[in-house]
Amino acid sequence: MNAAIVIQQMGMIVILVTIGILMYKRKIIDDTMSQKLSVIVIDICNPAMILSSMISGQVKVSHKELLIALGVGVAFYFLLVVLGILIPRMLRIGKDKRRFYNMMTVYTNIGFIGLPVTRAILPESALLYVVVCNVVYALLFYTHGVTVLSGGHEKMNLKKILSPGTIAAVLGLLACWFRFTPPAIITDSVGYVGNATVFLSMSLLGVSIARSKVGRGFRDEKLWGFVVVRMILVPVAVFFTLRTLGMNDMLVLGFSLMAMMPVGNLPLIQAEKTGEETVTLSNGIAVTTLVSMVTIAALMVIFMSVIY
Repeated sequence: MNAAIVIQQMGMIVILVTIGILMYKRKIIDDTMSQKLSVIVIDICNPAMILSSMISGQVKVSHKELLIALGVGVAFYFLLVVLGILIPRMLRIGKDKRRFYNMMTVYTNIGFIGLPVTRAILPESALLYVVVCNVVYALLFYTHGVTVLSGGHEKMNLKKILSPGTIAAVLGLLACWFRFTPPAIITDSVGYVGNATVFLSMSLLGVSIARSKVGRGFRDEKLWGFVVVRMILVPVAVFFTLRTLGMNDMLVLGFSLMAMMPVGNLPLIQAEKTGEETVTLSNGIAVTTLVSMVTIAALMVIFMSVIY
């Protein structure tokens, strides 16, 4: 895939996000409908897209390549956990907000945004690396994430690891390992459900942007420092490190793309549930999501020009 196609596909995503903004402004989608559609995307469409990519036969990797992907996924999140401690201190974030910047560093939007964006700009085989990241993410958030966000007061919730997305990801990895392809009626049905993910998720992203107070976040200098370090420097470091280690091109692009993702919604949802301050997280989500439309396109063009 060349740079022109990446720009074209990111342009398509911007159009879909704009449709979501317009639908919210014209009251076609309200907050209640947005919540219900989010559940459909997170619990039905996203898992279906994950599973579809793994059982369609399009992702063909050896057992060695799959194990390497899992190993890189674990190393990738170990790096993010370390950076979650270092970046807030590097940016001189106050102690009262460090845990929020820690969350923003580690828990990005690899599912709601990462999955459809990967599907749009990379070959289907790259979804393997998104699936790996989703599995590690789920294991990490409900153990490390809830503990850090609550300052050590909230207990780990192992039951929540078993979300539809995680289950679909594990089943997909097993199908890939055992090279299992179900009958066409199953693969086609799951595929049709998964195909709705890109439009619905990007439209809902537009709804989220439309109702957020983006201006307040854009005036936060610390947040801009975070954008530079986490959304530009970290992906560049991931890209060149994996290239130096001799990883295959699709793995390099897949994990580099995951490193570019904006701040995820899950820390905000958890903070609201436990009564934590949510301004920092909501500003981070709004600003990084808008900025990512530019940074993802620019960095992927550069990375592809280096590889190809």
